[in-house]
Amino acid sequence: MRLACALILLASPVAAQETFSLPGGCEAFVTVQSESCQVDHHFICLGDPEGHKRRVSLDEQGMTYTGVTDDEAQWISSFHVLSGHSEVLESAPIDPASFSELIATDLDTFDFRTLSDEIGETRYVGRDTLTGRQITIDGVTLDETTYDITAYDGAGNEVWAAQGREFINRDWRMFLAGTGTVTTSDGTYERSNRPVEFIFPGEPGFLSASPKHGCGVAIS
Repeated sequence: MRLACALILLASPVAAQETFSLPGGCEAFVTVQSESCQVDHHFICLGDPEGHKRRVSLDEQGMTYTGVTDDEAQWISSFHVLSGHSEVLESAPIDPASFSELIATDLDTFDFRTLSDEIGETRYVGRDTLTGRQITIDGVTLDETTYDITAYDGAGNEVWAAQGREFINRDWRMFLAGTGTVTTSDGTYERSNRPVEFIFPGEPGFLSASPKHGCGVAIS
């Protein structure tokens, strides 16, 4: 949570910064500009367990999310800026998410809970499947997946369900967003947040604080 608070301060619109500043001891390895007015920075920090990776997401107004995953792509912790709630992974999931199982067998099922002081526990049940299709976006080769996930509250009531397609990068051992359909009590809607650009250290736009694609106002 300390890092999340530090990131919020660093991403404050008051600073009117063109480049996103990471806390000391952290180093970004890729910036991803997505099609739905979002930019993500993926980074690692000294003192984190081996294999842990952090992500911060920004829209036109500033930071919207920060989270940590491990080498199995488990959601270790998340902080949702707009709602103000945080989540941490339970200590002993029934069926932990496993990146290793996905790439070894083309299928990974999962059944785990996250715990939150603000909203209570949420149970996530579903599966990821490799389709066998590879796609290259901005010079980066990704493997396509399908996903099916349902979220339940602490009382066992369905909160939302989603199905669609995402991508994985084997070298980074992480998922990247794709397209899908989400169903809640308010109805069903489509979402798409496919990556458009991968920007690496030393390249123009690396750690940019401004999303470029699909925004209401054109950003150069």
